[in-house]
Amino acid sequence: MDASVYLRKAVYGRWAVACAFFFNGFLVGSWAPQIPVFMVRLGISEFTLGLLILVFGVGALAAMPWCGYLISRFGSRAVVKGFAVFCSFSLLLVALAPNVSTAAPALFLFGAVIGGMDVAMNANAVEVEKKLSRAVMSSSHGFWSLGGFAGGALGGLLIEAHGHLAHALVVTLIAILLGMATFGYMITEDSPAAQEKHKLEFPTNPLIYLIGLMALFSMVPEGSVLDWAALYLQQERGADIATAGFAFAAFSGTMSIMRFLGDGVRNRFGAVKTLRYSALIGATGMLIASVAPNSWIAILAFAFAGLGIANMVPIAFSAAGNQKGTSSGVALSMVTLMGYSGILVAPSAIGFVGGRTGFGPVYMVLAGLLIVVFLMSNLAKSADVDRS
Repeated sequence: MDASVYLRKAVYGRWAVACAFFFNGFLVGSWAPQIPVFMVRLGISEFTLGLLILVFGVGALAAMPWCGYLISRFGSRAVVKGFAVFCSFSLLLVALAPNVSTAAPALFLFGAVIGGMDVAMNANAVEVEKKLSRAVMSSSHGFWSLGGFAGGALGGLLIEAHGHLAHALVVTLIAILLGMATFGYMITEDSPAAQEKHKLEFPTNPLIYLIGLMALFSMVPEGSVLDWAALYLQQERGADIATAGFAFAAFSGTMSIMRFLGDGVRNRFGAVKTLRYSALIGATGMLIASVAPNSWIAILAFAFAGLGIANMVPIAFSAAGNQKGTSSGVALSMVTLMGYSGILVAPSAIGFVGGRTGFGPVYMVLAGLLIVVFLMSNLAKSADVDRS
């Protein structure tokens, strides 16, 4: 193939995978404004709602280990497109569920297809990095955050004006049109069926599990800020409700900005050095937040932590997907499973502990987890793509 044609296909693939991340984030973001209506419509308590949201997480975690097998057999592009078809209609199924007995399987399916697509699109981003010989993973995750913002913002307006069902229909239509317009340009692995075994398997390389541990330790702090920072500021730093809401907003805002800048930083300084300094910045921010004398210093500390945490998981995913001798799909399915449990499962345990000790000590411990990632940062060497 002519070099210019090869490069053009890779560039198209780069933007197509960015659209896949946006698509996935848009659907998750669209679910968030549906939650209050969902609770009232089904007449359920906060406890039952929490269990149903956990079902979503369990669905995502259950699907992730299977994606390595699917990617090895069909290639990441085909798996992204297959899951995207189900993703497009999954929110609509949840919006149509009339009771808990139908909502639970709908949420499990929603989580499963979102989680499965997540693994496949990360695997595809690794292939784009190989073909372009430069990092794109961080900005890809930035597009996920942008999609989440767009889904949440549009959802609130549509639900208020036209109701939850009309909103779900509009989201479904947008998802279908976005997928049809862009996913055909995605690239895929070279002859995946010829290169990989067609069976469900777990990685045999122990480095995959260590990288998964880094992803877990990077995502637990993110989940803890999402679920508990506002409560921490209210109960322990005397913030009002409006001020407390700025904690995650500031954290996610700096994360989004840094993810779009992160590829350039990583291309210049390398994955190991970027991860090392990112972990130190994240740990410093979390530590300051844990001892902050007032809410605004804590908010600034969370924002500073977001600058560091933003690119840690993308680097871990790139490192897993570039492990020699291991299918990128198999490696990423395990690392994604381990990492996302930090957002989907760990916050429940954090809430239990924080309710008894206070959240200040919890955030101090989470700063320690980021120091562990700092000490393990040399394991990210494989994230640097070969530029030769």
